[in-house]
Amino acid sequence: MVRKLLANWGATAFCAVALAMSSYHLFVAFFGPPDAQIFRAIHLAFVMVLAFLSLPGFFYKGERKNPNILDIVLLLLALAAAIYPIVQYEYIVNRMYYVDDLRTEDFIFGSIAIILILEATRRAVGWALPATAAAFLAYALLWRGFDLQMVLDQLYLTTEGIFGIPLGVSATYIVLFIIFGALVERSGAGRLFMDFAMSLTGHAAGGPAKVACVTSGLFGSVSGSATANVMTTGVFTIPLMQRIGYSKGFSGAVEAVASTGGQIMPPIMGAAAFVMAEFLGISYLEVAAFALFPALLYYVALFMAVHFEAKRTGMVGLPRSELPHLGTVLRERGHLFLPLIIIIGVLLAGYSAPLSALAGIVSVIPTAMLRSTTRKDIRLDTITDALIAGARNTVPVALACACAGIVVGTITLTNLGTEFTHIVIIVSRDSLVLALILTMIAGIILGMGMPTTPAYIVQVALLVPALVKLGVMVEAAHMFVFYYAILSAITPPVAMAVYAANGISRAGLWDTGFAALKLGATGYIIPFMFVFGPTILLIGDTFGIVVSLCTATVGVICLAAGMVGYLLTRARWYERLLLIAAALVLIKPGLVTDLAGFALVGLTVALQLMRQPPVVARPASDAAAE
Repeated sequence: MVRKLLANWGATAFCAVALAMSSYHLFVAFFGPPDAQIFRAIHLAFVMVLAFLSLPGFFYKGERKNPNILDIVLLLLALAAAIYPIVQYEYIVNRMYYVDDLRTEDFIFGSIAIILILEATRRAVGWALPATAAAFLAYALLWRGFDLQMVLDQLYLTTEGIFGIPLGVSATYIVLFIIFGALVERSGAGRLFMDFAMSLTGHAAGGPAKVACVTSGLFGSVSGSATANVMTTGVFTIPLMQRIGYSKGFSGAVEAVASTGGQIMPPIMGAAAFVMAEFLGISYLEVAAFALFPALLYYVALFMAVHFEAKRTGMVGLPRSELPHLGTVLRERGHLFLPLIIIIGVLLAGYSAPLSALAGIVSVIPTAMLRSTTRKDIRLDTITDALIAGARNTVPVALACACAGIVVGTITLTNLGTEFTHIVIIVSRDSLVLALILTMIAGIILGMGMPTTPAYIVQVALLVPALVKLGVMVEAAHMFVFYYAILSAITPPVAMAVYAANGISRAGLWDTGFAALKLGATGYIIPFMFVFGPTILLIGDTFGIVVSLCTATVGVICLAAGMVGYLLTRARWYERLLLIAAALVLIKPGLVTDLAGFALVGLTVALQLMRQPPVVARPASDAAAE
């Protein structure tokens, strides 16, 4: 045993630090955090140690077992750089930033922190984000001529850079919800979500694809990661879709699009939603309320698209004999929904998101112990594994937040955000539609190279002010860039959710990519809906909200039908154009546009009804004979 531990000392050390990190954050959630800068520095210290313990650097060939000497040196330096602001806290808070000169130690530890955050982020999420941060640093130092002292002061010794809002959200909110997701998954909720979806929709036309929609929406709202969602639920749903006749590319696309939507589906959503709440200065519950109906529209469109595809190709569902019974599923595992209900209840009661996450975490184990069918899943090693997994899954998110802090701090220091706003307004020539299209393209490009959270943060600094200046509501502007940061996961050529799905389906990138674009088309349209009609975000009077939701629902169904080519029957090319035109017209709220949209829908329905063969009534004697 001792020999085995020594042979894998890196994994042993990682588990010990990960357990300490999760335990510390649970302790803080219960008793309250220390000062913001100290708390964020401790969070960063844990994350940096875990990163250099587990993530391979440049000089590894094959699978890594233990850190090498270089990793140990980098780990110690990173730990020292993260702890320095804690040790020197009194000095840092009492000095006048931008006025008092930096000490030699400030230069040394500040430079080390920035360099090692870039390297750890590269190991965790790839080159794109650290390269972007390095480009912004170069812009500040070389192009704008800021001296190193001012840059280090901004990024390392204030809460405007590395220790800014993004890292604060990671330390306060994200780590707790990730721990909650890990515990819920290991309590057997994953099987509950799958069986629940199978019992509801597995028998319908194209049943497995509808199962993927429901399961991935449920699971994604807990995990908040499109790729992880694909790898968890797709292993089951993609082969089932292929079994009933869906192509490899379409099967992978359904799972990729459904999994990506988990980041916009309340109650938990993705990590960027917590950052949004902090930026807007509102509660997370309000962000979830903004996101609810757009997310439902997204899944309605996807659900109807797979339904229309199944009808168009004549697919049927799975035999009921192979499906779980809904009553049995709810009786044996339905109680596992309780932790999610508790989180929503605590939020609705007016308590903070960290407290609601803590309440959810505390409730998982007693909930699973309620019945013998799930009691066996709760063991000491299961809980320990969940705590370790929670810390492990936090590492890439927290590093992305710290690295994004470098970008945001540089933008603030150089006033680049204001300059970029002017550029967008000039290029768009004060046209809101053109500005939205430019923002959409920029958001997708940023999201292709970065995780959702840093991509959203960079857009908030660069693009949101321009939209607000052109008259977009602040909440709608934030949701607009949030959506496109997420949708990059299904947008070729860099579509991480599609890559993950292809690993299971064995389809080609472009087959799945184009199918994902078609299935996810509604996701690209919905942000324009809530810019031009914020009532979809539940902002406005009740009547306006109800009307907008009704017209938007009809619109997304029309778009799904037009993309697939089926409504009541197979759609001809001109009927598809009519359906897509109806969807686009229904985007903009207003009596004239709504009437035009419904007229186009009515015309399409009439054309399809005229092409259907009449039903010939049979004599009663013939029916009786049968």
